[in-house]
Amino acid sequence: MANWVYPLGSAADGKWDVSLGTSDSALEVDGWAHTGIKVATLAPGAAVELPAAGEERIVVPLSGSFTATVDGQDYRLAGRASVFHGPSDVLYTGTDTAVTISSDAGGRVAVATAPAKASYPTRLVTASETPVELRGAGNCSRQVHNFGTPAALEADRFIVCEVLTPAGNWSSYPPHKHDEEKDGETNLEEIYYFETRVAPDGPAAAGSGVQGDAIGYQRVYASDERPIDVSAEVRTGDVVLVPYGWHGPAMAAPGYDLYYLNVMAGPGPVREWLISDDPHHGWIRQTWDGQDVDPRLPFGA
Repeated sequence: MANWVYPLGSAADGKWDVSLGTSDSALEVDGWAHTGIKVATLAPGAAVELPAAGEERIVVPLSGSFTATVDGQDYRLAGRASVFHGPSDVLYTGTDTAVTISSDAGGRVAVATAPAKASYPTRLVTASETPVELRGAGNCSRQVHNFGTPAALEADRFIVCEVLTPAGNWSSYPPHKHDEEKDGETNLEEIYYFETRVAPDGPAAAGSGVQGDAIGYQRVYASDERPIDVSAEVRTGDVVLVPYGWHGPAMAAPGYDLYYLNVMAGPGPVREWLISDDPHHGWIRQTWDGQDVDPRLPFGA
């Protein structure tokens, strides 16, 4: 399943640490057509450029602050120290538009993409405007930043959000799928871009003298006759592609917080995230009614 799992460095292209599924990606993935992601680490004063193309984009600061220039206009994106420090400003750029991304102090930035036909206006979504959702309960608690979902952003094809999971918790759970068009379900590819850190309240926190290796895990398995079987250990900069199938859990190992940026889009007529739970595990949702949300959430509070 090597074509669905890309450890850091395996999908690099020029200035980009990650370049998968976009209009200018040098690496082609068989069977992948509807979503893309690029990630760059910029030195102070450096920049990356994206040419005009028939794809819509969202610029997402991961660490640091950036300026995105679109049609000669500069958009200042007040970023964050890391993805675990709350939401960031993001910029939707529409289609057929060149984008230059620069940073005075340096940092890491992601660009989510999807081929699109309809054109929507450039829009800055500030951190304060970003809907923050606390989903699940107990050890299934996680935090979702819904800046690129249909309720928050007018766009053509893609659905983009980011999810933060405290150490020891499970997210993307119960396992679910969105790989066919039917009542109650939409057909969507999905990208998981991961970042991890040593939990600040854990035994390997800074100054403890304990050596940590911040890891998480991602599971994807077959929902029909199409074979897929992914059990991936993930760290900062790794990507897992979900073309179809049940996916979840995304597990934050004890001692290590987990982040992922999700990019979804598909060929169907409706831009909507409609899922089916794995019938063996869907009952787990019922148990959340009697549990509290993890008190470590929200991150960045």
